[in-house]
Amino acid sequence: MKIIRNKVKNMIARLYTPLPHREGPVVGLLGLLVHCAFLLLLVCGFSACSSDDLQQQSVIMVDQVDYTPFDYWLQRNYVAPYNIRFKYRYEDNESDMDYYTIPSRYEDAVILAHIVKYMCIEAYDEIAGIDFTRSYFPKMIFTIGEWEYKNNGTYILGTAEGGRKILLSGTNYLSMYLRSADDLNEYYLKTIHHEFTHILNQTKDYPAEFKLITGASYVADKWSESPFDTDYLSRGFISSYAQHSDTEDFAEMLSMYVCNSESTWLQWMAEAGTDGSRILTAKLDIVKNYMLNTFNIDLDRLRQSLQRRQIQVVSGYLDLTSLD
Repeated sequence: MKIIRNKVKNMIARLYTPLPHREGPVVGLLGLLVHCAFLLLLVCGFSACSSDDLQQQSVIMVDQVDYTPFDYWLQRNYVAPYNIRFKYRYEDNESDMDYYTIPSRYEDAVILAHIVKYMCIEAYDEIAGIDFTRSYFPKMIFTIGEWEYKNNGTYILGTAEGGRKILLSGTNYLSMYLRSADDLNEYYLKTIHHEFTHILNQTKDYPAEFKLITGASYVADKWSESPFDTDYLSRGFISSYAQHSDTEDFAEMLSMYVCNSESTWLQWMAEAGTDGSRILTAKLDIVKNYMLNTFNIDLDRLRQSLQRRQIQVVSGYLDLTSLD
């Protein structure tokens, strides 16, 4: 400020010095007025800059939410032990703008959080150890209330993104399927394990030989159309969706195997016939070896754990609403 004051004094002094090549009192007075106005603006500007105080409240506004008992439960059961965020409030930036979606109902989100924890996270804890789950399970689970409907008449049950996030849709229908093992598997349990398989594959890829078994038979989005929507077992695919691509085939093989009983699997092999069962067995061997050699996980033990847990969920033995 001292330097600025000296400069101002010098400028004022120069105002009283006769201007060269100027004649008449009018020109001198006009110049004086212009210079005085400039100096006034300059001094006011510096004064304003020196007296500005920062506001205590940021101009950047962040949405504030009231914590619910569910939030505190998630903190204890997801964040603290696993550093996983279970997002049940709707967020545009986590949603796919290509679909019309709605938020998850609070009550259904509570049930789904219990199911994911008990039927997936803790099942892997039991078989592979908590360090495996902490290392590989995605750090965000985002739920929406409705399925994501596509133009071909199908709808998306879930997605996996970049090894870090799983989207689970259709949360608001959960209570309709809770007491049916088949429905719970089809719409939720298989989806959870299917998407987690994608996460594992995005971290460590599966052997290339898997892609070659039925490499020429994948049909992309035509999997839901005739003739691909029937007799897929005989062609060596465990589900119609497995015909989409080798990545979906691998995830379907693992999730369908661990989420269903041994008797159900043997029934599928019988329906597949000699050729179909041979192809499916070859695929399953690669999936099993991948999990055992890469992550030290025995899929048969994992299936036993899941079948035991599934009975407890479907029978109502497990309280899926408690937030204690």
